[in-house]
Order: sequence, then structure tokens, then C-alpha cells
Amino acid sequence: MRKVPAPPPRRSEDRRGWLRGAPPPRWVRALPPVLIVAICAATLISHDPLDIGFLLGAIPPLAVLSYSPLATALLGGAVVALLNIPAFQLDRPGNTDLLTIVFVSVLSVFVSFVRSRRDAQLDLERTVAEAAQRAVAPPLPERVGAVGCTGLYRAAQRGTLVGGDFFDVREGPFGTRAVMGDVQGHGLAAVATVASLLGAFREAVLDQPELVSVAARLDRRLLTDSADARHAELFATAALLEFSADAREVRVVVCGSPPPLLLRGASATELKVSPWTPLGLGLADAGAIEVSTFSLLPGDRLFLASDGVVEARDHRGAFYPLADRLAAFAAGQSAALAERVWADLVRFSAAVDDDVTMLVLTPSPSPAR
Repeated sequence: MRKVPAPPPRRSEDRRGWLRGAPPPRWVRALPPVLIVAICAATLISHDPLDIGFLLGAIPPLAVLSYSPLATALLGGAVVALLNIPAFQLDRPGNTDLLTIVFVSVLSVFVSFVRSRRDAQLDLERTVAEAAQRAVAPPLPERVGAVGCTGLYRAAQRGTLVGGDFFDVREGPFGTRAVMGDVQGHGLAAVATVASLLGAFREAVLDQPELVSVAARLDRRLLTDSADARHAELFATAALLEFSADAREVRVVVCGSPPPLLLRGASATELKVSPWTPLGLGLADAGAIEVSTFSLLPGDRLFLASDGVVEARDHRGAFYPLADRLAAFAAGQSAALAERVWADLVRFSAAVDDDVTMLVLTPSPSPAR
């Protein structure tokens, strides 16, 4: 079972923005040298002296945004040197206060030093946070037992990898089981609940013979966590699936979550399941939960999406038509299906302000089986 490494985030995918901690864009770094060249060129081309020496005073503060303290000091020294070169005619008294430029340059070096130390600390904290969050939600294997897996997660809170949604696919002695859920709230505040539920699911996969018992274990976990925390009312919606060994049958339990969609050929239909209450409200009689069983054909795929997908709205208030869009994308590869839906969702809704999770499960027994 080979793990698919998570790709490093591309600059275009860094949702923080450069004013929120991401590296500044290239044009910000290019501003100081471009401004120096432009001022020097303008003074050399002009036949008359230009009173533009004051513009050089902006170069050290601009360097603070993206340059190291040493580079900022060098740019400040270059500015002072330019003010004393007669050929540029920038050294006339009254045009530029040399002492002010020197003071601004020294102050900029100090600010650059403080910024670089802060950036290093933030990078370290972000690295630790990413490691902790990936420990909670590790990359999904491309195949678990007889089921091919593709997952997509976009946390609502900027700069985070996990939030209030979760999914996992595990193989155990009772079959291949999958879960997708959404806990109360989103962002970092929900990560502890997500970690607790995922731990309970992974344990239940190993020792619970019935799918309803897995749901009851998750429900008990939330009830226990709520009892230990004052004024906490934890609940979560979830969909649990269990595949047979030959991947020709799937059993489904839905606890307040949107039902899975079956992709068969060029059609996408919602599975008719018996809904149950969300987890954390107390499944007093787990035996009353009705497990829905469906037969699968070769080539079938199951698509699970969180509330962040089905409840996304456009500017007119219309909900995202997931089933219709899936039917249009059904001809594509499973590995790219979730990404295509995500790209379409971003175009459909101007602001996606909830965690977005998608899981594509492709039952396909290996030749060895």
C-alpha cells in the first residue's frame, strides 16, 4: 500500500497572501533596484537638474519588505553614494537631506533584522503546525484493499491544512471501511475533535465487526469528550462505508451527512439511504440504525462531499448542483475528479467560507484477489 506524498504548495495556491505571511511577490523584491535605475537614468537623460533625489529615501524602507539586513544595508549605502556623485546632480543642498537618508537607512536595517527574525520564527511554527496537522490527517493512500482512493481537502481557515472536516479509509479484518465527517465549527478550534474521532474510527475498524458499531463508537467518543469539557456540546455529521472483500457490495450508514453519490457511466445519482441523527447526540440504540446495502458494478465510483460543497451558493443564492456537475465530469479520471469539482466550485461561488472535503472511492479488486 503505497503512500502518495503531499505535493508542496505552489505559490499560486498559497492562500495566505503575501500580506498574511506568504513570501512577497517578485515585483516587491524588484522595486528597490528598479527605482534606483529609473532615478539614475532620468537624471542622466535630462538636460536640466531634476529635484527627485528625495525618491531615493524610499529605497531602504522598500528593501525591508523582502531583503535581508545585509542587503538592506548595501542598498542604503548605495543610496548615500548616489547622493554624493556629482554626475547625477542629486547632491544639491536643499534638494535632499543627507542626514535624513542616512538615519532612514540605519533604521531600515534594524527593522529588516527584526522582520527576518520574526519570519524565521513564523516559518518554524508553521512547519511544526503542518507536521502536527499532517499527523492528524495524513495523505490518503492511492489504494486501500480493493478500493482506489482520491481525496481533496481545503480548510476554510487560511494557512491551515485541516479544520472541521475529516476523512479516512482503512482496511481491517472486517473489510475496507471509509468515513467522511464534519464536526461542529471549523478551523483550528475543531482539530482536537477531528483527531479524537479519527482515532476512534481507526480503532473501531480493527475490533468492531458491524458498521453500526463503528458509528456507535464515534458517537460515544463525542459524548465522552463533551462530558470532559465544560459547556461543550460536540456533535458531528458523518457517512460511513464498508466494502465487501470482492468490492461488489457496499454498506452505508449516514449520520446527518449528505448521502454518497454513485457515478455509473455518465450518470450521478444520490444513494437512497436511511438517515440517522448526527454523532454526539447519543445513539441510545445502535441496533436501530438501518444499514443500506448497494450492489456495485465494474467501473462504479462513489463520490462523497462535505457540506462545504453542497451548501455553496452563487451570487443569486442558488446551491451548487453537485449531481449535475458530476455527471458532466464523469468521463474523467478518478484521480482528477475532485480537483475538477473544486475548480468548478470556486468559479460557481465567489466566496467558499466553509471547509471543503471530497472523497472519490473506486471499488476495483486487484488481480491478486
